[in-house]
Order: sequence, then structure tokens, then C-alpha cells
Amino acid sequence: MDEGGLSGAERRVWAALPPGTRAALAALPPADLRTLLLTVARDRAAAVRPPDVVRRWRADRFVRAAEVDPRTLARVEARVWELLPADVAGIELSPVAPLGTCAAVAPVSQHRIVTTMRGTEVVSDPTNALAVEAAVRRGRHAEVHLAAAHRVLRAQDFGPGASAHFRLFTLVSTARDAGSGRTEARLLVRHLAFWRTVLAELAAPAAPRLHVTVLDAVVGERLADTVRPALTGDGVALRDEPERKRGRGYYVGAALRLTLGDGALEVGDGGFTDWTARLTGDAKERCLISCLATERLVTGVHR
Repeated sequence: MDEGGLSGAERRVWAALPPGTRAALAALPPADLRTLLLTVARDRAAAVRPPDVVRRWRADRFVRAAEVDPRTLARVEARVWELLPADVAGIELSPVAPLGTCAAVAPVSQHRIVTTMRGTEVVSDPTNALAVEAAVRRGRHAEVHLAAAHRVLRAQDFGPGASAHFRLFTLVSTARDAGSGRTEARLLVRHLAFWRTVLAELAAPAAPRLHVTVLDAVVGERLADTVRPALTGDGVALRDEPERKRGRGYYVGAALRLTLGDGALEVGDGGFTDWTARLTGDAKERCLISCLATERLVTGVHR
């Protein structure tokens, strides 16, 4: 990246266009920019021939079909829905969200997200979309708990053999701060108890684990005196993970991980964010997000 935030490829493209092009496009009203881009897309699509589609189908990681057996995946997700507490509202998300849904509240580059020309972006993380829905509902409810199962598409390259799209089962809970970490403790118990049940039933042979990283001293106290005592009985172990580095700055208060194979395969992630606080303009809002990669769970259990 240069000082203007442009990569080498971006500098090359803009340098090939007439001076002032970038500023002129940036200054266009959204409707005019959309019209321009739609015209370009129409012209380019008109030049596509059937063999071109086949070549793109074979080569483009964005359009490649998932390798998981959809019947197995559907059975697993159906059972996860059945295990969900009755007071959690299920949401069937749109394939797209407003442009900036992730970047507006989280340190995420828009280059990692597939942006459309209609002022939207393909959902790359259902928790962001659920956080927006939760913020909208908070005006009518004292607290909000939402869940969604959704196929996401991400632009970053995850390496050889990795798919650009995959399914996530996600939870988002938001409520007002009650002080002394009590709200955080209550939300943690809710999410951890649910994932503990899911992993115990669907992944017991694969040595599932829950991990928690404390990022705030008060939340750490509630983890010790409230959360752990509430997660009693035999089941999936809850392990401290103070050495975790990834997600610091993204999560606040505490971060979670779901793993298989004694920690070798990560199948889920989560933590507290400030998203609903920022979306509602209320610093007292507390938001916990968590997710399970259901395709990874299926392959991890049955490999």
C-alpha cells in the first residue's frame, strides 16, 4: 500500500485512466454510479460466450461448489436449530447487506468483502448482519437474541483447496449493561451452554473443546464466580486460553473458540463486540456474537 492507501495493482489501474477519473467517480451520486457500473456490466456480459462460463466455473473459487454432502449438512443444521433455546429468534438473512455493514463497525478491509454495484455487499459474516437486526429490534425489546444459518462469501484467499464460501450457524445477543459484568456473564452462560450442548451431541467422538480468553478484568471475575459455576456437570470442557492473540482489538471483554481434535481444528469463534453500542449510539449496549462453521464440523467429525 502507498500513502494514499492504494495497492500496486490499484495504482496501475488508476494510472491508465485519464487524470481526475477517480475523483469524478467518487463524487457521483450513488444512483448515477450504480447506473454507470450496471452499463459496464451489461456490456461485458454481452461479450461472454458459453465456453467462457464453463472456463470461469472451473477456475473461479468464488463460484466453485462446496464439497460437503448437503444431506449431512442439512441434518446437522436441523439438529442445531432444534437445540436452540425457544427465546432465540431465527432469522433468514438476505444474501446481501448494506455496503459497509462490516467495515463500519469492525476493523475489516472492504477488499475482503464481495461488493455489489447496487450499494450492497455479499454477506461475509452473518453476525454483522444480525447485529444490525438486533440494534433495530432493541427499541422494542429489553434484550434481543438472534440466530441464523447462512452461506457466506469472503474475498480473501484462504489457501490451496480452501473454499471462498462456507456455512456458519451464528448467534448474536444484545442487552443493556447492568454493571459489574453481570450482563456479560449472563450472555456468556447463554452462548457457552448452547455450544456445549451442540458439541456434546454432534461432535463427541472428535474431542470438542470450548476455549475462553479474558480481555477485561471484570469479565474475568464474572467468568470465575458466575459463568463457570453455571456450566456444571459432565460435558465439553471450558478451557482458559490466555495466550490467544488473534481477535484482540476485534473482540472486547472476552473471546471464544470452538475446536475439535483436542484443539487442533477450529470450528467456531466469537466474543463481545461494541457493534450494537455503535449502531444504536448507546455505549451501555453489550453484544456477544458466536458462530459454528457447520461444514467444518461435519468434515471434522466424519473424516
